[in-house]
Amino acid sequence: MKRSLIVITSVVAMAALFIIGAVVYSNKSADHSQNLAVENSAALNRFSSITYGPADAKVHIVEFMDPACEACSQFYPFVKNIINSNPGKIKLTVRYANFHPGSDYVAQVLEAARAQGKFWPALEALLATQDQWASHHAPAPETVWQYLGHLGLDFDQMRKDMNEPKVMAVIEQDRADAKALQITKTPSFYVNNKPLLKFGHEQLNQLINSEVAIAYPGQ
Repeated sequence: MKRSLIVITSVVAMAALFIIGAVVYSNKSADHSQNLAVENSAALNRFSSITYGPADAKVHIVEFMDPACEACSQFYPFVKNIINSNPGKIKLTVRYANFHPGSDYVAQVLEAARAQGKFWPALEALLATQDQWASHHAPAPETVWQYLGHLGLDFDQMRKDMNEPKVMAVIEQDRADAKALQITKTPSFYVNNKPLLKFGHEQLNQLINSEVAIAYPGQ
């Protein structure tokens, strides 16, 4: 009886220590992420990055995304809906964190579409067809052109523009900034320089809404 009680007590104590350790680790990880965002605030705000929404919006979402990332394609309409549901209050800046094979190529294509004023339609077209060109078993980024044909883009010009130094500079800068922020997965979100610490639609919605409430009290 005493031995059983000792065993049970030991198991409970170990479980409690594990929980405490997990909480402490989680808090330290959260503090570390926040400190990185503060120390590298310039890495979140590059004038060369593409932005959706009004320039003077007080709530700024920065998303590090990979065009071949399934979660990124799922979050995109969710984020866009939040922005459109709060007219004039929120803007989104998209940054590249190209972890999947071939994603650099697709980012170059997107930047070339941006030069023709069609970044967002091109991004939406490629996210919608992602399963056809971004198979993790056999990625085929060179085939993305066929999914952009309805946008009226000048493909010949795009093939020139996608290799321009300014395009490569954007991608390289985003890669360096993602490294400085220690981003290892996509999408990674920051709202007014605050990192999304727990990944999920509801968590992101709560973070954005809290910043909207602070920036636009009573509205």
